Amino acid sequence: MFEDLKKSIDKGLDYAFMNAEKLAQAAKDLAKEHKLTKEEAKKLYDYLLAKSEETKKTVETDLNELVKNTMKKMNIPTQDDIKKLEDRIKKLESGKKIPVKEKPASKVAKNPKAPTKK
Repeated sequence: MFEDLKKSIDKGLDYAFMNAEKLAQAAKDLAKEHKLTKEEAKKLYDYLLAKSEETKKTVETDLNELVKNTMKKMNIPTQDDIKKLEDRIKKLESGKKIPVKEKPASKVAKNPKAPTKK
C-alpha cells in the first residue's frame, strides 16, 4: 500500500515536469492501462497538461521569490539597484544637480560623567 502511494506520488511529480509530447504519451499509456475511451483519454491529457503548466508556474514563482530573498539577505544589489546607480552616475557626469539623500548621522552619546580635559 505504502509503495503504491510512493509510486503514485513519483508519477505525479514526473507528470508535473513533462513536456506536452511526453504528457501525451503518458496519457495514452494510462488510457490503455485503465481502459479509457478516447474522450476520457483526451480529458486526461488536457488535465495533465493544465496541472503541469500550473505546477511549473508555481515552482517558478516560488523559486524566484526564494532567489530574491536570498540575494536580499546576502546584500547583493538587484538589476533595479544597478540601473538607479547608472542613471545617477550619468546625471552626475552631465553636471546636473541631483538631490543627495543623506543618511542621518549616527548619534554618539556623550557621557555626562566623563571628565573634561582642561
